[in-house]
Amino acid sequence: MSPDILILGSGIGGATLAAALAPSGRRIVILERGERLVDSAEARDPEAIFGRGHYRPDEMWLDAEGREFNPGNYYHPGGNSKFYGAVLMRYRAEDFAPLRHIQGTTPGWPIGYDDLERYYSQAEALYNVRGALGHDPTEPAHSAPYPFPPVPDEAPIAFLRARLAAQGLHPGPLPLGVDIETWLKGGQTTWDAFPNTRGGKMEAESCALARALEHPNVSLVTGARVTRLLAEGRRVTAVEYLRDGRAETLSAPVICLCTGAVISAALLLASADAGHPTGLANGSDQVGRNFMNHNLSAVIGYSPLRRNDCVYEKTIQLNDWYLTGGPGGEPLGNIQMLGRITGAILAGESGLPLRLATHLANHSVHLLAMSEDLPQPESRVMLKDGRIVLKWERSNWKAHTALVARIKAALRRAGWPLVLSKPFEKRTPSHQCGTARMGADPATSVVNADCRAHDLDNLYIVDASVLPTSAAVNPALTIAALALRAGAHIAERPLP
Repeated sequence: MSPDILILGSGIGGATLAAALAPSGRRIVILERGERLVDSAEARDPEAIFGRGHYRPDEMWLDAEGREFNPGNYYHPGGNSKFYGAVLMRYRAEDFAPLRHIQGTTPGWPIGYDDLERYYSQAEALYNVRGALGHDPTEPAHSAPYPFPPVPDEAPIAFLRARLAAQGLHPGPLPLGVDIETWLKGGQTTWDAFPNTRGGKMEAESCALARALEHPNVSLVTGARVTRLLAEGRRVTAVEYLRDGRAETLSAPVICLCTGAVISAALLLASADAGHPTGLANGSDQVGRNFMNHNLSAVIGYSPLRRNDCVYEKTIQLNDWYLTGGPGGEPLGNIQMLGRITGAILAGESGLPLRLATHLANHSVHLLAMSEDLPQPESRVMLKDGRIVLKWERSNWKAHTALVARIKAALRRAGWPLVLSKPFEKRTPSHQCGTARMGADPATSVVNADCRAHDLDNLYIVDASVLPTSAAVNPALTIAALALRAGAHIAERPLP
């Protein structure tokens, strides 16, 4: 029997959408490219993950110069969230309106924070977010408290928090989707980049997909790699996919594309036909454009006199420079802890000898500086002979260097005399978004405020690709909130 709703992808967008739609009673099929991730010794082995790249997918994309690179996209039920850092932050209310930055102005959204607020609260409940209100001067209004109290600081991080607060800054709890006791029972590690195979991390498979599959009207098909969407006029008529080496097709009245900002754009472009010569949903010529990542740098404060014996470390954030701090009062971005960097991780990432890397890791604190990447039409996903080409044009870099300088100075004042920083690689799509942007005008956007494609009456795009702006926070919770909002809209409408 054909489904009523076909969801392509089971990451944060697809799984959360399935959870929202499951109570409707409609027949829902989820096509997932990968297989379930099984536990193994490598799941908590930092050398295997960071040194040998045990979980890296067997996939190569091209950069703008035609060079191959391994992008680190993961294909399993749960998607990239199986490996994410479990940070579940809301956009600030100001992020939804045009916002002036040092090197440009964001376009704003067709909806405001108030339109999404209740879905943020629902997403925090679905993902069991741990946090606390009242610490962050930029925190937007919440209609409900966090479901659980924050993950506790370990002693060195409590000391860092106190030293930052003594400077008049406002370090506060980082909202996290982690059951810390369960996680640590599976191994004494942080959760950044470690797969959730032993429980404790609140990600798309363990929370939203599990909730959806409690309903008998929802089914998951794994090992199904979607290759093309077929359309006639204003309708998607079928989805083509490969499974066990065979080409298959499936149809449904409603199609929901949820495969991530790069893959969703690539699929729409690959689905070009005589009626849609530039790709599906691409009457605006915006599919694949406006790709955004984040400007990210690791910042490490070292002191030979301070030993860091943390296991997980990742519990505080700082937003004092989120909405201001530039030379004209422009926004700079967010500071948060990285997961605990051990000697094995640092050696794997830097190539340093293990003994030196271990000394540095054990006498330092590890932070992440995150600044907004502004949408630019020529920063884009393209196809060349069927292969994905990612052309990322960095933007707003002056704000990022100013943010890094601010946190370096704060760390030195706090008692870490040597502070080092390293930008994340330009080719790594860490927080990919923006390639099928949401907007009110079909001439300049791909989907409307309900995530339905302007050009196709039965196609919804529900993942990071629809984000008009990247803000300067981790996107997972905003994707989940948008998916819950889109699910409510779809459930209220009759099947087309």
